[in-house]
Amino acid sequence: MAGDACYLRMFFPHLAELLVEEVTDHGDYVLVTAHTSGEPAPCRACGTISSRVHGRYRRLLHDLPAAGRPVLIALTMRRLTCQNPACPVRTFAEPVPGLTQRYARRTNLLRRLLELMALALAGRAASRLLERLGVRVGRDTLIGLVRALPDPEIGQVTVLGVDDFAKKRGHSYATVLINMDTHQPIDVLDDRTADALEQWLRDHPGVQVICRDRAGAYAAGAKAGAPEAIQIADRFHLWQNLCDMVEKTVIACRADLRQPHPDDAEPAQENSGDQQLDNALTPEPMPDQTPATECRLIVRTRERYAAVQELAAKGWTISAIARKLRLDRHTIRKFARAESVEDLLTKATGRSDLLTPYQPYLLERFRGGCTDAARLTQEIRAQGYRGSPQTVRKYLHPFRSAATAAHTPSSAPTVREVTRWITSHPEHLTTDDQTRLADLRSRSPRLDATASHVTTFATMMTTLTGTKESLHAWMAAVDADDLPALHSFTHGLRRDLDAVVNGLTLPYSSGAVEGNVTRVKNLKRSRYGRANLDLLRKIILCAH
Repeated sequence: MAGDACYLRMFFPHLAELLVEEVTDHGDYVLVTAHTSGEPAPCRACGTISSRVHGRYRRLLHDLPAAGRPVLIALTMRRLTCQNPACPVRTFAEPVPGLTQRYARRTNLLRRLLELMALALAGRAASRLLERLGVRVGRDTLIGLVRALPDPEIGQVTVLGVDDFAKKRGHSYATVLINMDTHQPIDVLDDRTADALEQWLRDHPGVQVICRDRAGAYAAGAKAGAPEAIQIADRFHLWQNLCDMVEKTVIACRADLRQPHPDDAEPAQENSGDQQLDNALTPEPMPDQTPATECRLIVRTRERYAAVQELAAKGWTISAIARKLRLDRHTIRKFARAESVEDLLTKATGRSDLLTPYQPYLLERFRGGCTDAARLTQEIRAQGYRGSPQTVRKYLHPFRSAATAAHTPSSAPTVREVTRWITSHPEHLTTDDQTRLADLRSRSPRLDATASHVTTFATMMTTLTGTKESLHAWMAAVDADDLPALHSFTHGLRRDLDAVVNGLTLPYSSGAVEGNVTRVKNLKRSRYGRANLDLLRKIILCAH
């Protein structure tokens, strides 16, 4: 027994205050029988030290597992009598510090393990993992432990970050509050209204700086709840709003993205395209069928002719032969009525020869701009052509591809590409992107003006030089140009001018807020489940 006690004290130091009587291995679990040391204990109500024993009772506690098996502690405890006559408590159970709490069936260490598992994995996943470790607990119990966790102490907050996230996208939203000094969430509000933020700020005075996005509700709530606080319009949201307006401007200038029409190009370029077309039309036209194809066609025709003639000599009908050879009845009838296989071979191999007399005419008409195969077929049929339009189409196909390649200009950039070129730092663009952007700015005055305004604003934002005078000058320059989308952006800046100027001149940022919002989204997707906001709120505040 002494060895068992030594082992327990080494690997279970939280049992050091107990007197271990016996350790029993029951196969599925390990039972530790122990009792308290018998020292005097303070009353839980008045604190009076008492050693008078009223009685004893046995308490069964679940402890941390050992070697994958549950551990149970059968603890014999004393019930003491309070010797203070004025105390409302007559008797009380002696406490065991560091081991357990009142009415608890688990030790403090096991309870903390369950809480951490539930915060990290949620109820169902944590329950499955804990069962593998030797702790059997239901998912509802784990969720109840999370809900019972106390909220972290908020303390004094001087720099506050505010942003919203969706509880149910498009229907309901909540607000997360971040202590920007520690980058930790301190509270979650059930909506994103101005009244909710105002009430929280009144309940927690002392906030000096509020970092927020450009939502009007947060601006009004911050002004009403903490009128002396400095409001910071986040630079990320400012840049995001500007990029949206740039994209709208590029959409309005979409016609400028296309390259000039070949008719407006220089004569040298026209001659270059015509030379490419002449080179494509100069080689001798390719026949419709290669010799290998003709050989296969001849062999197949001879085999089919022999098979049809053999079955026809036996008295088979056209339909029966078609079913036997799996061919169309018209094909069988053609083979059956042919006097010899040479007649069929002449028709099969002479298709390209039918077009040969008309090839010079087709090339001349194609050079003249007529590329419609159906129209050209009608014209040569009037001259005696007896072939099919497919033969003409196959003959003209390589010339049509060459003509398209000769005159097709380079593809126009997409709206998103141009937006990225304008809103990206020049050092982050490739040489080809910089060349195409310069060409586009030379052809489109509005896009050139947009790029200039974006560069100026980006300089103010990155160097924190966006003073009120600089910002007013920038907005006046934007309003002087024909850029309606950017005019909308400047109108929004004027409505929130003080916060925008603070965002462009002070070092505060909402980066930590955006990071926590991303974390909240991941938590919501992975373990929110069918629970209410109270569970998600506990996870946000306690799962660090």
